[in-house]
Amino acid sequence: MTKKWLAALPVYNEVGYVGQVLDEVSKHASHVLVVNDGSSDGTREILDARTDISVLHHEQNQGYGAALRTAFQYAIDEGYEIIVTLDCDGQHQPKRLPRFYSACHNVDIVSGSRYLKQYDGDSVPPAQRLFINKQVTKRINDLFYWNLTDTFCGFKAYRTEALRHLDITVDGYAMPLELWTQAAMIGLSVLEIPVPLIYLDESRSFGGALDDGSVRLAYYNRVIDDSIQAMKDRGYSLPHAPAICSGEC
Repeated sequence: MTKKWLAALPVYNEVGYVGQVLDEVSKHASHVLVVNDGSSDGTREILDARTDISVLHHEQNQGYGAALRTAFQYAIDEGYEIIVTLDCDGQHQPKRLPRFYSACHNVDIVSGSRYLKQYDGDSVPPAQRLFINKQVTKRINDLFYWNLTDTFCGFKAYRTEALRHLDITVDGYAMPLELWTQAAMIGLSVLEIPVPLIYLDESRSFGGALDDGSVRLAYYNRVIDDSIQAMKDRGYSLPHAPAICSGEC
């Protein structure tokens, strides 16, 4: 039997947030999956003590993209029509989950944007992260004739039928760039909807050398280039016309 939708959260060392966030998520979603990506700070014990969620454990930390890949496969295998992903660090508001689910009925991917609309109490984004987001977003838009405003927001909804066409291989935080490349070249439809801009951990590490902004930006551009080549190897070509309805359409 097909199930309507699943809320899924990739988690890595979020012992300070995970309990409270899941309490809120459970108020707005009947089916909740957490992919624990090798946490070592007590997060696993908190998850294992809950009976209101499903949990999958990576025994070792594999990365943000790898955790989402596990969630995608679970949603497909378990027969969900839609999966809504959000982070577990308190920066995404669970009360918005039903909005993402509803918006995904007519498109393949619904992507949150922190820059479509200003909300009272919005955070001031770290300058380096904002710069990199703008640079990468512009490149994605130029390549694929899109009009995205935020390429890195993790609050998203996907039709699982669309996920069957993707082949996500990037394990880390650059995974969204591979996602956008594949979505554009396959011809998936995308809708952006606004979400508040909330930063609670401005000092988050991206891993080793990637904490250097220039190194990270160069790496992101390589991921885009490699993803385009991989899609060409699969027989796809760059699009020649817009394939997105961005904003509140």
